[in-house]
Amino acid sequence: MKPTKAAENITASFRKLVRSDARIHNAYLLVHSDRSEFHLNLAEGQTETRAGSVVQAYPEQPVFMASVGKLFTAVLLAILYEQGKLSFEDSMANFLDQDLLDGLHVFKGHDYTSQIRLKHLLNHTSGLHDYFEDKPLKGIGMVERLLGEPDRAYLPREIVTWSKENLKPHFPPGQGFHYSDTGYHLLGLVVEAVTSMPFHAALSRILFEPLRMKHAFLIGHSQPLEECPHPTAGVYLGHTNIVHYRSLSMDYAGGGVTAPLEDLLKFMQALAQGRLLQAATLAQMDDCVRFAPGIDYGYGMMKIRPVPILMPARYSCWGNAGSTGAFMFYHPGKDAYLIGSLNQFRYHSKGIRFMLRVIDKL
Repeated sequence: MKPTKAAENITASFRKLVRSDARIHNAYLLVHSDRSEFHLNLAEGQTETRAGSVVQAYPEQPVFMASVGKLFTAVLLAILYEQGKLSFEDSMANFLDQDLLDGLHVFKGHDYTSQIRLKHLLNHTSGLHDYFEDKPLKGIGMVERLLGEPDRAYLPREIVTWSKENLKPHFPPGQGFHYSDTGYHLLGLVVEAVTSMPFHAALSRILFEPLRMKHAFLIGHSQPLEECPHPTAGVYLGHTNIVHYRSLSMDYAGGGVTAPLEDLLKFMQALAQGRLLQAATLAQMDDCVRFAPGIDYGYGMMKIRPVPILMPARYSCWGNAGSTGAFMFYHPGKDAYLIGSLNQFRYHSKGIRFMLRVIDKL
């Protein structure tokens, strides 16, 4: 298909999706291919400023990318690996203090905490609980806390401590798959221990600054290198915009990266073109387990793989996705980058399905 026709079809499909779903208040989509000289950056819907006024969605707005941020965390760990400062096989106990780790992973009466390696945290095979989705033994969960106490800021250690006191592990390390935001909090704390700087500062120093991602930041923890002239896009839980809630700081290393899509493109291009990591390191990050039919999960990255009938080979790509319908993938076959968000919690599957439709139109 010619680029102009593809752009028209993708734009029409994107606008139809947003306008047909009352729960999608705003959405953003960027599609880029160097090989095809194709670039499309779209925004649809409305958003609210911090002051409460309603404005039209604009393509250059910073967008909260939810669990897409896990790929940034994994790349930080991989860079530190290439610098000889850690190994994916290292126990997390090598980097974190005993007070934090005490009683963290007790399964059927046995404490497995010391057996958790960094690789287990990266591909969600540690067996640890997920503070964001798992139900607590008593009281309310973290989603309810996020909504009920919007002015409360969270520290990562506080989240880990709450998790071990209120949630149960699922299996011994390496013996299953359970998605764990708690595990990515621990990885963020490992980055802090190794770099001797806060996680958000490491993100900025190692990734945002060299890549000239001048409007990127970690929501609830930092400010961008340069203030963006456009407000941060609203992100919704139902019809409640929570993007300005201080409680969203609980996302941290598991998904707090917020940036305009053009800044995110700079990161994905650098990663796919070998400017961030050596090919051998990226290959190690392909230590995958099954996440869903046709989707595997490696070190901070999802890989969409062919499955007969269910997932044709034309969809093969890699990147990551978030619960807000956010996605950031590279499609090697088309040399195409697909980045966007529907900005509605629990829209993870809908975001991926829409991205696959965009691939069809390419």
